[in-house]
Amino acid sequence: MTKATPDVISRARELRDILADYNYQYYVLDDPKVPDAEYDRLFRELQELEAKHPDIVTPDSPTRRVGAQVETSFEEVKHRIPMLSLDNAFSADELRDFDRRVRDRLKTTDDIEYVCEPKLDGLAVSLHYESGILTRAATRGDGYTGEDITANIRTIPSVPLKLRGDSVPDLVEVRGEVYMPLEGFETLNKRLADRGEKTFVNPRNAAAGSLRQKKPTVTARRPLEMCAYSVALEDEGRLPPTHWEALQQVKTWGFRLNPEMRKARGVEDCLQAYDDLMEKRQSLPYEIDGIVFKVNRLELQQQLGFVSRAPRWAIAQKFPAQEELTVIEDVEFQVGRTGAITPVARLKPVFVGGVTVSNATLHNMDEIRRLDARIGDTVFVRRAGDVIPQVVKVVTEQRPDNAQVVELPDSCPVCQSDIVQIEGEAVARCSGGLFCPAQRKEAIRHYASRKALDIEGLGDKWIDILVDRELVNTVADLYLLKKSDLTGLERMGEKSADNLINAIDRSRHPVLWKFVYALGIREVGEATAKALASHFGTLEAISEADEDALQAVPDVGPIVAGHIRSFFDQPHNQETIQALRDAGVEWQSEEITAAEKPLKGETWVLTGSLSGMTRDEGKARLESLGAKVAGSVSKKTACVVAGEAAGSKLTKAESLEVPIMDEQAFVDFLARHGIER
Repeated sequence: MTKATPDVISRARELRDILADYNYQYYVLDDPKVPDAEYDRLFRELQELEAKHPDIVTPDSPTRRVGAQVETSFEEVKHRIPMLSLDNAFSADELRDFDRRVRDRLKTTDDIEYVCEPKLDGLAVSLHYESGILTRAATRGDGYTGEDITANIRTIPSVPLKLRGDSVPDLVEVRGEVYMPLEGFETLNKRLADRGEKTFVNPRNAAAGSLRQKKPTVTARRPLEMCAYSVALEDEGRLPPTHWEALQQVKTWGFRLNPEMRKARGVEDCLQAYDDLMEKRQSLPYEIDGIVFKVNRLELQQQLGFVSRAPRWAIAQKFPAQEELTVIEDVEFQVGRTGAITPVARLKPVFVGGVTVSNATLHNMDEIRRLDARIGDTVFVRRAGDVIPQVVKVVTEQRPDNAQVVELPDSCPVCQSDIVQIEGEAVARCSGGLFCPAQRKEAIRHYASRKALDIEGLGDKWIDILVDRELVNTVADLYLLKKSDLTGLERMGEKSADNLINAIDRSRHPVLWKFVYALGIREVGEATAKALASHFGTLEAISEADEDALQAVPDVGPIVAGHIRSFFDQPHNQETIQALRDAGVEWQSEEITAAEKPLKGETWVLTGSLSGMTRDEGKARLESLGAKVAGSVSKKTACVVAGEAAGSKLTKAESLEVPIMDEQAFVDFLARHGIER
């Protein structure tokens, strides 16, 4: 260790001031002035100087935020000024009563000016500064005695380690709320869950738990913020005349204030502030549980004084609770449109988040096991805004002796097909995809999609109508539709009905791979469907193959093989396939189509844009005739299809004397081979 020179001491002081300023701009003003890389470069420079010269390290150095390696002890701290509670108002009438009492005690009929502050859902803290340097931080505790959390509070970027400005008092106490923004809360819980650790019930618990970590290095990794809401000086005569002005002074010292704060004249303005904030509640990036109203003039606060453990000059009007206790009376299983099985808790009705809640999602069996949730348990139910109510914690201490363990059923509660859960997957699924009424619309959408059987005109709107009117229950029913069934539907004229019936008829003779893809077997996409069709040749061979035989197909591993086997093992799916046969749907076996494909062994190239079809559609039509579609032209190219704005590929084809077709010639060629536009 070498003794620091005056230049080193000066540079370290300069770096501390610069970094403190950048920190204030970033965390308090939300207005960063330099990129992160520049901040990091200066931070590293200060770290290196302090490492070489430990004698120059100061308590307010930004490098001290990262947290010491030692464990904290949370010693008791006596508050110089008690941190009192607030009385609560739960209705407009109760707030009006509070305002009346204030005016009665002040012997005035004039409207009182209040400061309206969002009641952040976090942890109240008290910070002491001596000569502008943070010397102690404590929790509220019981209002008179809290816990020393100085080492942890220093890790929060929005807490100044040194107050800004020249007119800093010798001794000042700033109070505020430490909270965790919603985005940080979700990220933290995901990280904890991924590591198999216990997650937090809500952002408030997460903030409290993070502040009480024994290792400040852990707190330093938690996304905590702080907003100031009051200040106390030893010499109160130095305070401005109003609470609002005092907070603006606190802001100049480097503290963050909540941007939703406002002033109100009279109780009706306060009620309007409540309504406005309630409306914004769900769009805020942090949680609030109400609004606090404080008499603005400090001399009036002194006149009003305190009663019991609360000031007479302030009150909190609470928002509807977003979390309540209730009991799980039963657990039922719902089937989603893709077959996902979701357990849903049937709850003893409880008012939470502004509505009466009687159901809450349990997500999946893994979540039930993580919560250890059972029928009969008392649980925390949480509902924030439009979010589906969730069970977030079980109160195991109140578990009754007859509480029932929740088991995943063996069969689908809607269609009685087998429920399948692949090892390693959280979601269990119904295997009756073609038949299950819960999956009906999704199965039909997939079957009719362009990459499957390409039933033109059968979009989502018409599928919804046909299913809702009970004209179509499975994909096989599409082929039983008559024109008279359709013309009675709103906005379905005779021409539209004819077009849809014709489009359905054109889909009766698909190539095998398209039919396999259209069945909607889980994880069987186009490439896998083509591989299965090419390998087995017929649908019967695919449906009868065991898992070992299926895994001999390229792209088919044990999971996909299990999905295929499970699909064909379900009697309902086999019944639907037979119903398709009975309705006149005949898919061509790969053996027959391969032998009859007129372009087998030929390489074709598409270039330019086609007006009547997409390039992908043109490629699919050529492949259905046996051609291989390449991306470049060579002497071995059989033909080039040239659309509008064809470029270098057309020029090369001309130079190599490769046959060329324009779009109309291509359409005529396809028609001669039975493929209509």
